[in-house]
Amino acid sequence: MVLAEMSLYPLGKGESVGGYVARCVRIVEQSGMEYQCHAMGTTVEGDLDGVMGVVKRCLEELTADCDRVECLVKIDYRKGFSGELTSRVARVEKRVGHSLKK
Repeated sequence: MVLAEMSLYPLGKGESVGGYVARCVRIVEQSGMEYQCHAMGTTVEGDLDGVMGVVKRCLEELTADCDRVECLVKIDYRKGFSGELTSRVARVEKRVGHSLKK
């Protein structure tokens, strides 16, 4: 399993790109993979091929009507681990002694 933090957005479409981000979030939702959205991107957990397929579908979705799209992807592979999307945060919360802001 991998965790992949991704951020895709068009260039040259103005300051507000929330509508484009929402189109990608729908693709992530439809994938059935576990995910978390945050202020600077979306983190998805799944097998590498599945995650990369989601990234590709998001890119294709935006390039349908955007001439330039920036795509940032950060991948963390850890053999033998799954459910890390939430358990990593839980381990940090245990160490600091309280729930973290979301």
